[in-house]
Amino acid sequence: MIKTSDILDEKDKHLRAKNYEVKFPLSEDKKKLINDMLEHLYYSQIEKFAKKYNLRPGMGLAAPQMGVNERFFVICHEETEGNFKNYIIINPEMISHSEELIYAAEGEGCLSVNREVEGIVPRYARATFTGYDLDGNPVKYRVREELAIAFQHEFDHLNGIMFYDHIDPKDPYKNKDYMREI
Repeated sequence: MIKTSDILDEKDKHLRAKNYEVKFPLSEDKKKLINDMLEHLYYSQIEKFAKKYNLRPGMGLAAPQMGVNERFFVICHEETEGNFKNYIIINPEMISHSEELIYAAEGEGCLSVNREVEGIVPRYARATFTGYDLDGNPVKYRVREELAIAFQHEFDHLNGIMFYDHIDPKDPYKNKDYMREI
């Protein structure tokens, strides 16, 4: 299982580097990495396992956070209490989004950022992503609210963008009144 220490810190150059399209078919090593990433996220969201394995709760991980500069990310989303849905998206593209902007009330966090960051991160309330699954089959996800925030956060990682890059350092709550809090 991936340990917290396996996830790169925000200072690591991999998080700002160019990320390359994934070639199919995927290697067994890459498939294992993807499954390990999902396993880590799943256990991190269940309190007894998070404590046992010393995991910070997280819902998404992108390849650059694991030191792999390729375009894929995974999300493990708790849809209802105790029921999780996994998302794997390889070579993703955001093909549409709402005009409405939202932000996470508690602020955004990141498994690569081991500090508190004050401010709001504007995100689209709804977005549609296309890409490929593990076998190279096309996938399309229409996401909204919390899941939309997670998809956009991980997608940013593939473009070398950290969530706090969206926060104005001089006015961390800039334009708050023009967005909906979730």
